[in-house]
Amino acid sequence: MAITVRYFASLREVLGASETMPWVAGQTLGQLRDALIARGAPHAQALARGRALRCALNQVMADETTGVPDGAEVAFFPPVTGG
Repeated sequence: MAITVRYFASLREVLGASETMPWVAGQTLGQLRDALIARGAPHAQALARGRALRCALNQVMADETTGVPDGAEVAFFPPVTGG
């Protein structure tokens, strides 16, 4: 099982455009963020819990309690992004 994680705006500059990672279906967006932070710097700095970030699951805004199914696309971005 795998998901695609996409990064936008300043996150993209630090982490790149996207990555594919193994995933256990049903875990939440919050658990995904924690798993990414656990990868160490630069993920830990870019996705730190003190930073305001927005999440989208399959192109729909979602909060960190939302479950992530297998094959999903998850996007992380700052609250305000440029056009």
